[in-house]
Amino acid sequence: MADHIVKSFDQELNRLKEMVETMGRLTCEQLKTAVDAVEALDRDMAKRVIEREPQADRMEHEIDRLAIRVLTLRQPVAIDLRQALSAQRIANELERICDYAEDLAERCIGLRLIGGEPMAALTGLGRFAVALVEDAMAAYAKGDTRKAQEVWTRDKELDEMYSSCFGKLIAFMTGDSQRTTTATHMLMMARALERAGDRATNIAEDVRYLVEGTLVEEERPKANATKGL
Repeated sequence: MADHIVKSFDQELNRLKEMVETMGRLTCEQLKTAVDAVEALDRDMAKRVIEREPQADRMEHEIDRLAIRVLTLRQPVAIDLRQALSAQRIANELERICDYAEDLAERCIGLRLIGGEPMAALTGLGRFAVALVEDAMAAYAKGDTRKAQEVWTRDKELDEMYSSCFGKLIAFMTGDSQRTTTATHMLMMARALERAGDRATNIAEDVRYLVEGTLVEEERPKANATKGL
């Protein structure tokens, strides 16, 4: 009987991890597709991102329900407890990243055709944010604290790219008053991408907590004077 209970518990924890990894794949796809849609100004692609967004909500709720079941019925300790808590926290971060992808897609639909440095800076920031999310989830899948640390330290580079993009968009806006609406949408897109990258570094912190059992107390390296804007 005891062996059966232990096996059932392990199955639930494995299922929880699989669900988080599946949600992570959806999140990476959503964010990458949103960035692709912005780069190509592909409204149909953007609409597909919006249509898929409810999947992320459902996945988060399913993960939350299973995590609560594990916590209440199994009363886990040590790494088992951290697995359940980390699953909930990471699912929440992923759901927020999907929200940012949806915001990008919605703004893309109303965006006018532009190119040059502003768009290149925006999509470059987007590609970097996508890579952070992918690497953070790879670290989670493998329990790789070294990879998680690498994601965490790249927050400074994310900030630098965001600041550069911000500056280019301000210059683009001030160069012609007719660009104000377009540039404002792009500034909000850049902010959403920067936040998505921040969420990836939060996931990296969760991975370190899951594996090592300690909270990250170091202050994250920063290089962004526009963070609060």
